[in-house]
Amino acid sequence: MRNEIVNVVDEIKQAVSLLRRHLDWDQAVRRLDWLNNKSEDPNLWNDPQEAQKLMRERQQLDDGISSVRKFEAELQENIDLIELGEMESDQEIIQVAEESLKAMLKEANRRQVEAMLSGEADSNDTYVEVHSGAGGTESQDWANMLLRMYTRWAERQGYKVEILEMHDGEEAGIKSATIMVKGHNAYGWMKTESGVHRLVRISPYDSNARRHTSFSSIWVYPVVDDSINIEINESDCRIDTYRASGSGGQHINTTDSAVRITHIPTGIAVACQQERSQHKNKAKAWDMLRSRLYEAELEKREAAANAEAASKTDIGWGHQIRSYVMQPYQMVKDLRTGVESSAPSDVLDGDISPFMEAALAHRISGKADAVTDDLS
Repeated sequence: MRNEIVNVVDEIKQAVSLLRRHLDWDQAVRRLDWLNNKSEDPNLWNDPQEAQKLMRERQQLDDGISSVRKFEAELQENIDLIELGEMESDQEIIQVAEESLKAMLKEANRRQVEAMLSGEADSNDTYVEVHSGAGGTESQDWANMLLRMYTRWAERQGYKVEILEMHDGEEAGIKSATIMVKGHNAYGWMKTESGVHRLVRISPYDSNARRHTSFSSIWVYPVVDDSINIEINESDCRIDTYRASGSGGQHINTTDSAVRITHIPTGIAVACQQERSQHKNKAKAWDMLRSRLYEAELEKREAAANAEAASKTDIGWGHQIRSYVMQPYQMVKDLRTGVESSAPSDVLDGDISPFMEAALAHRISGKADAVTDDLS
């Protein structure tokens, strides 16, 4: 076996060992057996909230244990294939097994980062807000591109996406939008995306085909459930209603059903226009406000690990976390970790997991942001 592949095998073994340790393997297996037996108890659903909590835990443990067993089985299978190929001088078998091992290492590293998503709200669903910066149509189109990028990424992960509110731009794109991404660890994966994102391209809206720089901000915060108590004094809030806007369908109606709630002490504002009923939109907006206030509290407690929220900074130069350059060359660069991609079209189509993984690993390590030059 080539030295390069020996190193790959060793790295996979190390990653799997860390996954076992993180799970507390023997305890996790016993707990999963108990949860599997519990799921067959006909009285379990007498308390739906507790039942859902146990079923989420069961799914999480089953996923973790199954992935470790799969890694171990596939690792041994590929080692055996390489040994067989070497015995029979079959380079094709060897090459297939080696490529499989390299792919396994990438997945094992991703799983290793995911296993470390043990923050208080990491496993929750998440809200994602997109806001265009100064620059009119250019920034509004860029905000719409980012909304599509995150939607495509979420769909690739098997997450569900709901549009909660959207304000269209005057000519193209969006001024702002809020979506809810539903799925296990949605907030944990997306939390490092909060910040200002910069685009450099030849503007499709400029008849002189000049290069433009646009900014938009992303704000990510977790959905909180009833088990997390966030007290809000209604007298501290201002509630505004307005007519829903958007590109048709459920986002258009003829009544003031959309709701915006502003928490005056903090200045935090949320809006929802998903439902035709003002009552339902108001209930959803209250949930969103609870989540924003909860995230603000998490940020205080984890100030050393969290970057300053994008919505609290200027959407422009000096605050960006990532740059996307389409002209005069093709490059996406994360300014915190230094991770780059020479395929911005793929990134904008949702291929952003490498940036997320690097940012999570960077945050977990507790290191300061990398000192990297921005793209020009």
